[in-house]
Amino acid sequence: MPLNRSLRVAVAAVACALAVGSTTGPVEAAPKPDPLGALLSPTLFDPLVNLLAALPTPYKGPYQGPVCVSGDPQCIEDVIAEMERRLVPLAASCSHDAIFSLAYLRVTQNVKNAADNGYFADRKWLTQIDAAFAQMYFDTMDAWKAGKKSSVAKAWQIALQATEDRKMSGLGDFMMNMNAHINNDFPYVLEKVGLTAADGTSHKADHNAYNQRLDSLYHPVFDEEAARFDPTFNKLDLGPVDEVLVGAIMRGWREVVWRHAEALANAPSFVRPLVEREISEYAAGQAQFIKALFASPSPDKRAAYCATHHG
Repeated sequence: MPLNRSLRVAVAAVACALAVGSTTGPVEAAPKPDPLGALLSPTLFDPLVNLLAALPTPYKGPYQGPVCVSGDPQCIEDVIAEMERRLVPLAASCSHDAIFSLAYLRVTQNVKNAADNGYFADRKWLTQIDAAFAQMYFDTMDAWKAGKKSSVAKAWQIALQATEDRKMSGLGDFMMNMNAHINNDFPYVLEKVGLTAADGTSHKADHNAYNQRLDSLYHPVFDEEAARFDPTFNKLDLGPVDEVLVGAIMRGWREVVWRHAEALANAPSFVRPLVEREISEYAAGQAQFIKALFASPSPDKRAAYCATHHG
């Protein structure tokens, strides 16, 4: 069940534009006139995204675990505590794994804030999604650290080996891990927790709603990564254009994720292996693309900087 190739090309093209700009060294900040800032916002893609309606997917019963079956808000608090616990030694040792660990923590804190303030129509569903998604990440990292490298997905193998070899820029580590977790893992989480509520309502509106929350995280998270781990992390500054690029990538990836989840949920048993292969190959292909564009030009400088700034 291959996805529309034009969507893939669009995502790759935007990722390439971001990558080329971010690996050529410091870029002088362009003027940011208010009219342009108002026009060039990641939200300009939202009308199109919202027009891409969910495909009919039957309700398949309540989520059965393995984590946060209750959907209690405490689940996200527990996830945050575990992320904080894991980040401390990674940051202290300047492990390149600290890049995504920090970003994922900040995203999860933002999810909690959004849920606490009624941002999502179905908080229980969102909480279950958050907890199950994080558990996949924890399990992958634990398997890799335990030497069970062949047991993790191909996109994760590419990302974590590059991170372990310390050959990527900070932004490259971030993009590689983010791609693996979103494009490889997220479809399975969505399918397992459920795409459709008991009353037949699709959860896609809540899935789409988080795009704008992510928009608000790019600058503060990139600045914190640059301050603590890699000073080149936020060197791309093209005014509102850089936010549009990142926003386009994330919206494209998250739309692909939803479609892959639908394919998993609706596939007959004999077709499912083909869908799983499609997901794996798509995520691995994105990983190879990112790896080629985000090699670190100065890994020693990054290490020296982190040693005095990791905080």
